[in-house]
Amino acid sequence: MATDEPTKQKLWGGRFTGKTDPLMHAFNQSLSYDKRMHDADIRGSIAYAKSLCLSGLLTKEEEQKMIDGLQRVGQEWKDGVFVIKEDDEDIHTANERRLSELIGPLGGKLHTGRSRNDQVATDMRLWLLDQVGELEHALKSVIGVIVERADKEKDILMPGYTHLQRAQPIRWSHLILFHAFSLHADLQRLQQLIPRISVLPLGSGPLAGNPFLVDRDFLAKELGFQSVAENSMWGVADRDFIAEFLMWSSLCMVHLSKLAEDLIIYSTSEFGFITLSDAYSTGSSVMPQKKNPDSLELLRGKTGRVFGDMSGFLMTLKGLPSTYNKDLQEDKEPLFDAVDTIGASLRIAEGVFSTLKVNAEKMKSALTMDMLATELAEYLVRKGMPFRETHHVSGRAVALAESLQVPISELTLEQYKKLCPLFEEDVVGVFDFEASVERRAAIGGPSLQMIERQVSVLRKELNQ
Repeated sequence: MATDEPTKQKLWGGRFTGKTDPLMHAFNQSLSYDKRMHDADIRGSIAYAKSLCLSGLLTKEEEQKMIDGLQRVGQEWKDGVFVIKEDDEDIHTANERRLSELIGPLGGKLHTGRSRNDQVATDMRLWLLDQVGELEHALKSVIGVIVERADKEKDILMPGYTHLQRAQPIRWSHLILFHAFSLHADLQRLQQLIPRISVLPLGSGPLAGNPFLVDRDFLAKELGFQSVAENSMWGVADRDFIAEFLMWSSLCMVHLSKLAEDLIIYSTSEFGFITLSDAYSTGSSVMPQKKNPDSLELLRGKTGRVFGDMSGFLMTLKGLPSTYNKDLQEDKEPLFDAVDTIGASLRIAEGVFSTLKVNAEKMKSALTMDMLATELAEYLVRKGMPFRETHHVSGRAVALAESLQVPISELTLEQYKKLCPLFEEDVVGVFDFEASVERRAAIGGPSLQMIERQVSVLRKELNQ
């Protein structure tokens, strides 16, 4: 039986004489999905070649030849002409195999002192750092669209809800800035992840470190890492940065889902507060009058998908022995899926928000006088009565108006005085929605001044 050519041997094949079951090869391979890390793998390998030269394991000429070869491999991926071979298990195997085809036996020196364990951990961190940068930009774009919309539409009043019941009048801008601040907190959390992702594993070997004294500080600087993994076992086995990113993704998707739910409700015929653009809506196959908010429903639905990525991966991590185990190959698909899903979701959210139409008159017509019952209680507070007592008086006024089937604004001064002698003719000033909103001018409130403050705060944060 003919033996495989050296270039076709698996990286781990030295002590194995039997052939791998084709099903096992398919079960074991990850190239079908980890090939998207081809650029990170090339970058890491170029940096490692430089470190081998610094350690005296490559001549300057060999270093340059190896770097040229790696750049050619990288270009093949970019041009879409890289040819995957049957025995390529993963992106690392494929790249090294192709490098050896291009530059000969010298390609075999690249793996000196390096393991796929520290190589894949490095690739994952490099790749994720790139994605975090893109997600940071996408988050800022969504927040920016909301902030600019809030600034332009701050004169629009609408009901604010608790328990989906009309509660108090607010500004439309106040509502959407609520979502903007939730996403801003996600932006902060994403930025806080970066130092824990930006830790260099390369130079940790399979688990016990590198025997050739490669300069890991040099590697970190070359690849743009903020720090070096101080423990080689931790360096190859740690995937907490992926778990933490998946946790972040789940929370950010929850915020997008809540935003979507508000817009879904407000776009219904029953509310009619907003109208979605045709670009982010679909129709019914049966009912031609329907305009479905599928973009928002998918945002809501994909939240469960991303949470599933997180919970599934945590179960993979649970109970793993030290250090590297093949179970860790299961880190890539949930991470890739979460990155793709949240990236697309942020772009859809931005598109929906930048194109929807606000129906200001529908919002205004939904304001009802009973929403000013709290204002009535606060009126009496200003007259010197304790709030707990004013609350009861206001409640009796609401009950009286309901029994007479009139708004509380149509109760007479005499009727009000029977409820409490502190009521005066100026009680009519309570029944003004704009005035009610403007009275709430403490930091965080919906008054015009406070809306402008919130807009200013977020603009400043986005520009930093």
